[in-house]
Amino acid sequence: MAVSRSLRRNNAITYVLAGSLCLMFLYFFFGSSDLTSLPASPRQLLKSKDAASNPLSPPSLPFRKQDPNEIPAPPPVVHYHMNNVTTTPDPIGNRESVLILTPLARFYQEYWDNLVKLSYPHDLISLGFIIPKGKEGNEATRLLQERIQKTQSPTNKNRFASITIERQDDEPPVAQTESERHALSHQKERRAAMSRARNSLLFTTLGPTTSWVLWLDSDIVETPPSLIQDLASHDKEIIVPNCFQRYYNKDKNMMDIRPYDFNSWQDSPTAQGLAEKMGPDDILLEGYAEMATYRTLMAYLGDVNGNQRHVIDLDGVGGTALLVKADVHRDGAMFPPFAFYHLIETEGFAKMARRLGWKSYGLPNYYVYHYNE
Repeated sequence: MAVSRSLRRNNAITYVLAGSLCLMFLYFFFGSSDLTSLPASPRQLLKSKDAASNPLSPPSLPFRKQDPNEIPAPPPVVHYHMNNVTTTPDPIGNRESVLILTPLARFYQEYWDNLVKLSYPHDLISLGFIIPKGKEGNEATRLLQERIQKTQSPTNKNRFASITIERQDDEPPVAQTESERHALSHQKERRAAMSRARNSLLFTTLGPTTSWVLWLDSDIVETPPSLIQDLASHDKEIIVPNCFQRYYNKDKNMMDIRPYDFNSWQDSPTAQGLAEKMGPDDILLEGYAEMATYRTLMAYLGDVNGNQRHVIDLDGVGGTALLVKADVHRDGAMFPPFAFYHLIETEGFAKMARRLGWKSYGLPNYYVYHYNE
């Protein structure tokens, strides 16, 4: 039986429409994906102007303030291929983004000068600061903003990729003098507050393009300019250098150095025995005669003339200059502000990371220097 001409024409139109819809469907899923979801390096994303046009943009990018009378644009949809965010021994060659985080209670010019001298490409570095409430915090914020205004000047080609400053709701729980800050009686309260500050800073600045997180205390005033690439070259999940302090030795009548950070250590049976006898909320602290743990302290293993690439295993780490692969933090490792296996803050972080399957390492012969008050 012959098919009428009108029916044949309707079938042809149907086929054309169906074909067009199929082509549009394929273009939407594959063509648009090619445009927005191409494997992009962190640097490519950092250069994106659209990704920071809304407050909901990725936290690894700076947000440009808008006119309050202007209706904000909808947040952009940005595709990230997290498998393409690498952490390799050659972070510069692979253009890997570094997030430097600093809890800052007091501003030291030497810290900022040292930071600016870092030889890692500054366009791959984002900075994050958290500053406590109070008079000293206000002054630290003022001084920091003055330096930032100069360093981030449009005429400076060595600007950092982005800078975030956060202010805490609370003042420091103890006075910030050297002796009071390190008194044993203040340690649990002080380090719990420090943990909360670190976690708050981390959770609000860690972005999808970050490869490495460098925790750098505000009183670290001297490091090798190649600090980031030196530490990253070991390709360790968590790695910490030895923190010393320069001082005038009156016995020798000359400048000398001495250990400063005692939180990087290898555990001991004595410390484990002490922990077994403690209550659930008690913590072990290192570097105090009242609490002899007999741990092996990295501070005493250092040799200023030794091989700087010598690596040792650690069970606890200090946070004065601590390089962490960003995936360790993404996996859930943070700084416990509570007794975690009788450890707290950075030492508790090393323990938590170990429970998640990440190991910690130290460089006893690679030195950074703490401000001497």
